[in-house]
Amino acid sequence: MDVKGMVVFITGASSGIGQACARKFAKGGAQLLLIARRIERLKKLSNELETVYGCKVYVQQVDVRDSIGIAQFFAQLPEEWKAIDILINNAGLSRGLDKIYEGQLSDWEEMIDTNVKGLLCISRLVIPGMVQRRKGTIINIGSIAGHEVYPRGNVYCATKHAVNAITKGMRLDLVDTPIRVCTVDPGLVETEFSYVRFHGDVHRAKKVYENIVPLTADDVADVVYFVATRPPHVQIAEVIVFPTCQASSWLVHRDLPKGTE
Repeated sequence: MDVKGMVVFITGASSGIGQACARKFAKGGAQLLLIARRIERLKKLSNELETVYGCKVYVQQVDVRDSIGIAQFFAQLPEEWKAIDILINNAGLSRGLDKIYEGQLSDWEEMIDTNVKGLLCISRLVIPGMVQRRKGTIINIGSIAGHEVYPRGNVYCATKHAVNAITKGMRLDLVDTPIRVCTVDPGLVETEFSYVRFHGDVHRAKKVYENIVPLTADDVADVVYFVATRPPHVQIAEVIVFPTCQASSWLVHRDLPKGTE
């Protein structure tokens, strides 16, 4: 399926997987509707994509945790941008890596509000138009954490299990329409994820990817683009993608530096 001229809506597009998806779909000729909390990053990305690919880009500062702000944003969108062909629910984060009895309530609320409620609020506004136009593809960015619970991952894993359940629920509710519902669930990807999880602790974040070759945001964007561009009758329901050194959420092989074996 050719995405040229299609309106692709990406949440959390200012960095990581969302930003990589924006570049991938811009290269394919899509029109991009991008939101995130960091507007300066979005503006810089928009200028890059318009210059390099000549595509139309509409950016807006939106926090997916703000249901009122999301509704206002969508209500004020020009009509041409409301006809969304592909929705990529990418906005998400992890905060903390604590035992559940030591976790911070503020971390839990941020993860639940972003990963679950944000995805729901965006989807609730976009899907009715897709149903009315009888076309559309929804791709939710999940995680291996939506399939396996790992130590100290408690609430984050719960939110990604929720994304998995919501995706399946969407697919059931939309089975009598031509709309496709998909999820792409990565393992270890080197983005700002660990930096955010550890509240800006750069050293601790780097340790997560030490002595391995993790996935990149571009690797995941390639998978998302593949899912989106299958023929309309083909629905890639679920993709789990790991770096080769990873076998599960908790089993990762780390090569020791030479001379330390």
